[in-house]
Amino acid sequence: MSLNTGNLRAALTACPLIAILRGLTPDEAPAIGKALVDAGFGVLEVPLNSPRPIDSIRLLAAAHPMVLVGAGTVMTPADVDAVAEGGGRLIVMPHADHALVAHAKANGLVCVPGVATPTEGFAALAAGADALKLFPGEMLTPAVVKALRAVFPRDTMMIPVGGVSERTMPDYWAAGADAFGIGSALYRPGLTAAAVAARAGALAAAARALHR
Repeated sequence: MSLNTGNLRAALTACPLIAILRGLTPDEAPAIGKALVDAGFGVLEVPLNSPRPIDSIRLLAAAHPMVLVGAGTVMTPADVDAVAEGGGRLIVMPHADHALVAHAKANGLVCVPGVATPTEGFAALAAGADALKLFPGEMLTPAVVKALRAVFPRDTMMIPVGGVSERTMPDYWAAGADAFGIGSALYRPGLTAAAVAARAGALAAAARALHR
């Protein structure tokens, strides 16, 4: 296990939530990042189709060196390089491009590709994926997650993304999910840091309840 993979597992054990900050701007990043870290989030993802995402990643990584910060919607090797140069340590993809996984791992980054079937999942793991993003979550119900858990290696981290909220987390958790990517239920462009802090607190409390 690489150091960064260990960081991902440790962060998600402490708080099994990944903040997906689609649309975040660099001006918002300091206040939003502080609100999330104060609530206990240890993994922050800025999708690359956000405004000036590398600038936001750079600000978040510098302000929170103990937090795993990186990018989502990563599509090309150049994207991976830009994230690494900006101080990001996490690459999240909507798909399972094995060349991108290999490129991310060659750069020492955590890589979480998106998969929707056992075939995609096993191939992504063979390519070096550190965890599997189960996407889209709206399609991959808890029953599907339970079936996947039965066949993937026991230590495989499975992370549903898409439509996840306090209401849906318990069923996914009972089915074998290890963590959750939280997008619009946590952050949308235009929300204040105070609003995000309130949402983050509620989600973190729901996640802590799962551990009990």
